[in-house]
Amino acid sequence: MRMRTVEISVGAFVLAGILALVFLVVRVSGINFEDSSTYSISARFDDVAGLKRRAKVSLAGVVIGRVSHIQVDTEYGEAVVHMEIERRAGPLSTDTGAQILTEGIIGSRYVSLLPGADEEVLDDGDEILDTQGALVLENLIGDLVTNLGS
Repeated sequence: MRMRTVEISVGAFVLAGILALVFLVVRVSGINFEDSSTYSISARFDDVAGLKRRAKVSLAGVVIGRVSHIQVDTEYGEAVVHMEIERRAGPLSTDTGAQILTEGIIGSRYVSLLPGADEEVLDDGDEILDTQGALVLENLIGDLVTNLGS
């Protein structure tokens, strides 16, 4: 009888571990099971170093969307970032700004939206015009070394 109790306890412990692992995988991957409608907007950046598909899009520190894909506009030499924004976040004005930031010192890159004050709002498929690309630490260090050397 005691052996059966041990086997059931070990089985329950292994099952709890598997469930915890599945939960962590779903949380880390950013999969969203909520039934929320979204709309697409895009923004052009001169540099998107480190930004990846499924990166978060935030407004005032709150995640309101995800990067759906990134493409290169070879005609202008810019990166075009397409984002899916949740409608529940409310409308974004046409003078909304976008910048690429880093979470912490060596964290992942994400898009931060800066709300504007215009009366008109962005619709599905519109483009954010006011953008600031990623700040690349290697470029800053290179500029510092160059300036110190001259």
